[in-house]
Amino acid sequence: VQLQASGGGLVQAGDSLRLSCAAFGRSLSIYTMGWFRQAPGKERDFVSAIRRSGGSTSYADSVKGRFTISRDNAKNTLYLQMSSLKPEDTAVYYCAAKGGRSKITPYYEYDYWGQGTEVTVSS
Repeated sequence: VQLQASGGGLVQAGDSLRLSCAAFGRSLSIYTMGWFRQAPGKERDFVSAIRRSGGSTSYADSVKGRFTISRDNAKNTLYLQMSSLKPEDTAVYYCAAKGGRSKITPYYEYDYWGQGTEVTVSS
C-alpha cells in the first residue's frame, strides 16, 4: 500500500486542522493505521492509531481530548482532526499502516509510511 499525507500548514495556537492520508494499492481497512509526528531534533512519536479490527482508537496523552482519528473506508482515507492546537504540536506528521497484532505505539512496528506533512503552530 502507498500512503500520501496532506493537510498540514501554518496555523495559530487554538486553531484546528485536519490531516488526511490517502491510501493507494490496497484497502486501508485491512491495516491498523497510525499517525506519528517528529519535531526537529526529536524522535518520531506516536500520536494516535485506529485498529483494523473493530476500529478502536488510541491517543498519546499529549493529544487526548484534542485530536480525533478516523477513517473512511469508502474513500480509502485516514484522517486526523486536530483542534486546540498548541505550539508544541509543531512537527512533521506521518501516517503509517501495519498488519498483525503487534503493539501500536512503536514506530518500528509499522510497515508502510506516508511522506509526511508539516504542521506549524505559532503562538
